[in-house]
Amino acid sequence: MASRSAVVIGASMGGLLAARALTEAYDRVTLVDRDLMPADAASRRGVPQGRQLHVLLTRGRQALEELLPGVSAELTGLGVPTVDLHEQVHWYNDGHRMRRAPSPLLAYGVSRPLLEQVVRARVAAQPGMTVVPACEAVGLTATPDGRRVTGVRLHPRDGEPVTLAADLVVDAGGRGTRSPVWLAELGYRPAPEERVQVGVTYLTRTYRRAPHHLEGLLGALTNAMPGQPRGGIVAVQEGDRFAVALSGMLGEEPPADDEGMIAFADTLAAPQIAELLRSAEPASAPATMRFPASVRRRYERLRRFPAGYLVVADALCSFNPVYGQGMTVAALEALLLRRLVTGGPERLARRFFRGAARLIDGPWSISVGTDLRFREVTGRRTPRVRLVNAYVNRLHAAATRDPALGAAFLRVLNLVDPPARLLAPPVLSRVLVGSRAARPSAS
Repeated sequence: MASRSAVVIGASMGGLLAARALTEAYDRVTLVDRDLMPADAASRRGVPQGRQLHVLLTRGRQALEELLPGVSAELTGLGVPTVDLHEQVHWYNDGHRMRRAPSPLLAYGVSRPLLEQVVRARVAAQPGMTVVPACEAVGLTATPDGRRVTGVRLHPRDGEPVTLAADLVVDAGGRGTRSPVWLAELGYRPAPEERVQVGVTYLTRTYRRAPHHLEGLLGALTNAMPGQPRGGIVAVQEGDRFAVALSGMLGEEPPADDEGMIAFADTLAAPQIAELLRSAEPASAPATMRFPASVRRRYERLRRFPAGYLVVADALCSFNPVYGQGMTVAALEALLLRRLVTGGPERLARRFFRGAARLIDGPWSISVGTDLRFREVTGRRTPRVRLVNAYVNRLHAAATRDPALGAAFLRVLNLVDPPARLLAPPVLSRVLVGSRAARPSAS
């Protein structure tokens, strides 16, 4: 049997995990990135969001372990804390403080640079894997009729342009994906797009952690809501640090100076965040990032698409970052890709895009449905969206007393259960009973 080769464009988390998945079926996998790869856990230019607080949801942690067995133990050995998301985090949802309880919902307290470094080292060690840094993909090659992609044109930073032939090319180029342009050059129509303008600005700064911070817990979160387009998250990280992320929607921007950050945090429902900013020693400078819109490209709806080509991770769907879904969805797509490529290359694009659409549907409905609570966000507000948002608000109110409701919400938020699980009769009955109990009685 002739050897088979694949090229992955982009060595961020989505590209790394896609490349790992392809090693199951391809003899040679080449991972190409514009950046030089740092030797240690450092941010890099091609991942501008790398300095921001990142969250790998519970289902993402499980998927990462499936793709890279032993990675959990390796991260623990590097001093990465494990967090019980229900028991060790102060949750304020729509201003309601969730009642805490022990749970199996575990997450890593890890910075993006360290997580990426560990994953990159493991992926680079896979048989048949080659990582090519400082090299930009500038186009595709294809058969004369354009029906099959046959490789990628590369421009090394210190060299002449070259063409790398491949049986499969995967675009993991993130939000800066060039796939719409490259496919148009081959005569293909653009994929239908869903775009939700959210105008998010978020800022992250790390602080040295002390035992008394956050009342001894490992995280805190309060979300933006109508009338209060501000949010904040604190998450423990390796090296006895906390990362604090402040965010604003629809033009609301957190300031980057100490006094301004504290004043901003003072307006949030979680008082622990401002208390931390007042008492903790900064360990880094603030880093600001802007995210104009969530974008979903519906490649599964195209009738024509070239064989030998795929689009994955943020290049396929870029989520509002405040919900922390991106890395988890990328890991789930990699698991899907691994399963599909081991079954053969026939109609791979159609099978992958349809499967990925089903993976994306749940988290997309969570993020977009939540954003549509803001009247300034344009989008179709179906009766179901309005009903679900009103219902979830009642769930949050009831979860101040009933930890089972907090657990149900967190399982959905962490992509362990589908969103429909919140409407299951056992949950629904507890919401109705709990919200009545939480309602003030008439005098």
